[in-house]
Amino acid sequence: MNTSLSTPNAAEASPSLVEETSARRSWLRPGLALGGLGVVALVAGFGVEGPVASRAVLIGGACLVLWLTEVVPPFVPTLLLLGATPVLLGPVAADYRLGAVLTWAVDPVLVLFLGGFTLEVAAMRHGLDAAVARHVVRLSGGRPRLLLLLVMGGVAFLSMWMSNVAAAAMMLAALRPILQATPAGAPLRPALLMGVALGANFGGMATPVGSGPNALAVSAAGAYSQVTFAGWMALALPLTVLMLGLGFALVLLRFPVRGLLSLPAQTNEPLTRSGRRVLAVSAACVVAWLSEPLHGVPAPVVALGATALLFGSGLLKREDLGRLDWSTLLLIAGGIALGRLMEHSGLVARALAGSDLGGWPVTVQLAVLVVAAALLSALMSNTGTAALLIPLAVQIHPAASTPILVALGCSFGIPFVISTPPNAMAAGEGLASPELLKLGLPLMVAGCLLVSLTGPMVLRLFGLP
Repeated sequence: MNTSLSTPNAAEASPSLVEETSARRSWLRPGLALGGLGVVALVAGFGVEGPVASRAVLIGGACLVLWLTEVVPPFVPTLLLLGATPVLLGPVAADYRLGAVLTWAVDPVLVLFLGGFTLEVAAMRHGLDAAVARHVVRLSGGRPRLLLLLVMGGVAFLSMWMSNVAAAAMMLAALRPILQATPAGAPLRPALLMGVALGANFGGMATPVGSGPNALAVSAAGAYSQVTFAGWMALALPLTVLMLGLGFALVLLRFPVRGLLSLPAQTNEPLTRSGRRVLAVSAACVVAWLSEPLHGVPAPVVALGATALLFGSGLLKREDLGRLDWSTLLLIAGGIALGRLMEHSGLVARALAGSDLGGWPVTVQLAVLVVAAALLSALMSNTGTAALLIPLAVQIHPAASTPILVALGCSFGIPFVISTPPNAMAAGEGLASPELLKLGLPLMVAGCLLVSLTGPMVLRLFGLP
């Protein structure tokens, strides 16, 4: 909230200015959506030949516009795609009838995410997430730099296994007494808020269940090579740690915090018996995911077992089933189905026909894809961006590493308040938008360069060409 206006006229005018700005913003996304749908209709009607291609453009383009503008809930375009495809394309070819279309969206990665969401709900129900946040604050011992480091690491750890929104909310709740006690203008407050945002944004890269783009990448890479849970973490966790370290250094350069803090008293609430059981199930599930190469049980099967155990043992109740993030599951399913539609209809091949990208060096091709993923994700839905770019990317450079690099690029779209929900939450607590841009932009550039230049080589070391 802007509190710098001191004259009566300015104070009287500010509510109308706020209302006018809000009204403009409220019409921005619907306006973009209508414009985008109009372009899609024109392209489908006059820019593409053949009934299959033109109708596929209409369906896929409409879904992409709705995903990227976020003018409707994220699961709505998935329902539209699954319903419109058999209606418009089913009479043209049997491959597009309802039964065949529904199989497009059935992918083991959805079961893996279901297990992750179940562990998240169990952790929230029994207070494990809040306990981690309180423990982070307590471990700092009043040293602000250590507190910042632990906050970034704690939020990143939570974001590896649960929604980054929930992770950021838990950490902000644990930090709120410190934030409220911090004097105005002190560097500690913006440093901690920036640390929460960066930790939440980068933590999702480290695991396959950390973000929607990761799920789409695992599914697309499966056509070339299996990507195990441990394999993903082996290549993505070091990148996450490196970006967190770089972010920590930049935050300290921008907000030099020093001295000692007087930490507010916190109640040391031990975990309940049920909470300890949930912790044991979660730990066993993670260990089973990471040791998949040893026992051979696929990670989605482990996720199903953990879900059945949590609900079957009574640690989760029937009403907790409604708390699972079905919206994100449908969004991921829609992204997978969209990729199948683009492949079956030949749209990807048409989009790339006559392009000169094939003559470019592979490193340049991948760099362009990673930067495009970051730029689009900075302004739009990162899962929608991945659904758009991954099918194109694997046609440009067909390899298991390509969708993984695009998904990692989506995680670097962080420089604006609107880029990610954790950014918006940090801004809501008082972090200025220019501060996010000053640190987020160099981190986005550094991340894209790092992934583009070293990603293919690192992935080859793990057997993913």
